[in-house]
Amino acid sequence: MKVTIDANSGFCFGVVYAIQMAEDELDLNGNLYCLGDIVHNGEEVNRLKAKGLQIINHEELAQLKDCKVLIRAHGEPPSTYQLALKNNIELIDASCPVVLKLQHRVKTSFETAEVSNGQIVIYGQPGHAEVNGLVGQTEGKAIVVFAEEDLDQIDYSKPVHFFSQTTKSTNGFQKMVQMIQSRIIQFKGSLEEGDFITNDTLCRQVSNREPHMRRFSREHDVIIFVSGKKSSNGKALYSVCKATNPESYFISNSEELDANWFEGKESIGIAGATSTPMWLMEDVKNKIETFYNVVI
Repeated sequence: MKVTIDANSGFCFGVVYAIQMAEDELDLNGNLYCLGDIVHNGEEVNRLKAKGLQIINHEELAQLKDCKVLIRAHGEPPSTYQLALKNNIELIDASCPVVLKLQHRVKTSFETAEVSNGQIVIYGQPGHAEVNGLVGQTEGKAIVVFAEEDLDQIDYSKPVHFFSQTTKSTNGFQKMVQMIQSRIIQFKGSLEEGDFITNDTLCRQVSNREPHMRRFSREHDVIIFVSGKKSSNGKALYSVCKATNPESYFISNSEELDANWFEGKESIGIAGATSTPMWLMEDVKNKIETFYNVVI
C-alpha cells in the first residue's frame, strides 16, 4: 500500500497569514483574544489555545476594553471596528486580502444599488463569518441565498447585484446564476442589461482546487479527506472527491479512521481543506501506516 498526501491541500495564504500573526503575538506576549475560531478546524484551534489563544464571541468582545483582539481571515463587518474604537481595543487585522477586496466591491455596489432601487444578493452560508462581514457592508440589507428555496426572497422587479462567498464551489455558483436568470426571465419576459449584475467573487486559490481534487481522487483507490466539520470549503471539496471516487471518507482527525476502509487497497490519497493544517494530514498518514505494511 502507498499513502500520499496531496501537495496542493492545506492552508490557503489567508489562513497562513492569520495563524502567523497569531503565533507572533503569542510568542511575544503569551496570550491573545481571537474573535471566533481562527480557522474552521478544531484540532488547529486547540493547538493555538494551548499557546494562549482565547476564542471569544461578539457578546464577549463588547465587554472587553484596553486589549488586543485578532480579526481572523474571514473578515468582520464595520460594526466590529466601531466597537473596537469605542472600547480602545487594538485590532490585529488578519482579514484575507481577497475578502477585504470583496467587502469593498459589495459596499460600492450597495451604494449604486441604493440609487437604482436595486438589491444585493449574496450566495453563501447564512451566519458564516465571511457572509456576516459582507452583509455588514450593506447596512444589513443584503439577501443571503444558499439553496433554491432562498431565491423566493428576491424581488425580481428590481435589479439584482449578485456576489458569492469566496469559498463556495464553482458549480454551485453557476447553478445559482442560472436559476436567478431563469426567474428574472420568467417574471419580466426577458433579461435586459442592468437586470442582473453578476460578480464572480470566488477565490481562485480555492476554486482551482476543485479540478485538481477530481484528478487526485481518480488516481487513488481510497480518499481520506481531512477537515473540520464547520469548514464550508471542506464540505465543498469533499463533495468533489466523493462524486469522483465513491470510496472517499470525511474525517476530522486520525481517531476517526476505520482500518476496514483500506482492506485490499493499494493506493490511499489524503487531502484537506484550505483550513486543514499539514501536520494534521501527516498525523492521519502516520495512523494509516500503522494498519498495514506501507510503501514509503
